[in-house]
Amino acid sequence: MGDGIQTLKSQFEADGYYAPLRLIDTEKALSYRQSFEAIERNTGSLHYRFKIHTALSMVYELAINKTLLDSVESLLGPNILLYNATFIIKEPHSDAHVSWHQDLTYWGFNDDKQVSAWIAISDATDENGCMHMVPGSHSNGQLAHIITEDSDNVLHLGQKVEGISDDQSCCVPLKAGEASLHHGWTLHTSHSNRSNERRIGLNFNYISTDMFQTQTEEDSAKLVRGIDNYNHFKIDTPATVEFDTSVWKNLNKCNELIRQTYNKMGKINQA
Repeated sequence: MGDGIQTLKSQFEADGYYAPLRLIDTEKALSYRQSFEAIERNTGSLHYRFKIHTALSMVYELAINKTLLDSVESLLGPNILLYNATFIIKEPHSDAHVSWHQDLTYWGFNDDKQVSAWIAISDATDENGCMHMVPGSHSNGQLAHIITEDSDNVLHLGQKVEGISDDQSCCVPLKAGEASLHHGWTLHTSHSNRSNERRIGLNFNYISTDMFQTQTEEDSAKLVRGIDNYNHFKIDTPATVEFDTSVWKNLNKCNELIRQTYNKMGKINQA
């Protein structure tokens, strides 16, 4: 294990996150953004559409980036599934925000062998709503969440952990083409976009192959490194063209399945 990977692993284990991790140069990031926004002009917003790597080849290309997978392997081991890929977008001067929460509370997995990778397609700054994380909070395990009816909250159930302040957190800005990695129990939030620029993020959820879904047998994932001796998930097929219109038409089914899991886990874990 190289010094860089060892530093990443040590910081991740101590703080519950690591940033920044440079994946691609700014020119490549801009080309991805241009491709993404060209597709948006035909489809409408791509914000919060699950399993988007099955419809857009650029997303899967980023998901299997060697630097990214090498980093995830150092944290999860050699056998890795890509469970989900989702764009999270904040428009200029939008009230959209993400409350303090822990990802794993609502995903329905049996264990916490999971890493989230958040890739900046555009610069993510404090002004336009980059993430804030609470160092070491992953070591406390699952915390109580409440469900809210805040229409500006990006999270499906408006879920949040109460009593957390920015004073406890670190701001995690990223340049386009950089990524952050965080654990599913790490407390994190992001505020509204007060700038004139879009904040475009792409979130990947990686899990170890021995993980399984507790709420349904219909869930799916894609092996991106190593071998899968468990076969707990149906197999996602990644896009091989820039935009697969036939897959796009069927994504609603995948989105509804994941939202059903969120709803079930919300009822189970509501404080």
